Amino acid sequence: MDVRNCKMCGNLFNYTGSPLCPACNNKMEKKFSEVKDYIRENPTSSISVVSEEMEVPIQQLKRWIREERLSFSKESGVVIQCEKCGAPILTGRFCKECKRTMTKSLESLYSVNAAGSDRKKGSESARMRFIDK
Repeated sequence: MDVRNCKMCGNLFNYTGSPLCPACNNKMEKKFSEVKDYIRENPTSSISVVSEEMEVPIQQLKRWIREERLSFSKESGVVIQCEKCGAPILTGRFCKECKRTMTKSLESLYSVNAAGSDRKKGSESARMRFIDK
């Protein structure tokens, strides 16, 4: 059992993957729901306005955007940068082009490994040999 201190209130709790205790986690989810509703009602609001009105730090709003839980409209002017190339994006960590290139490179690695393992299974040189005495 892993016991840790909550990042918000400092109370001890059984760690289950979130750095917040269940009570603070519930408060954060409630605040997230309020922020999401506010953005739906005010789609042109900037991130600083949302932060002030909803009393949520800008860093927390950016974290929700990176997690693809929150998205601002194009009219709001809120953009973040792709972590790989720096291109402006509305949500997530990577732009479409970087996602595409990462997917292709992973697919090519997988296909090379899969093809290499198939060749070894069927080749004559890979078979087990026994020496008779």
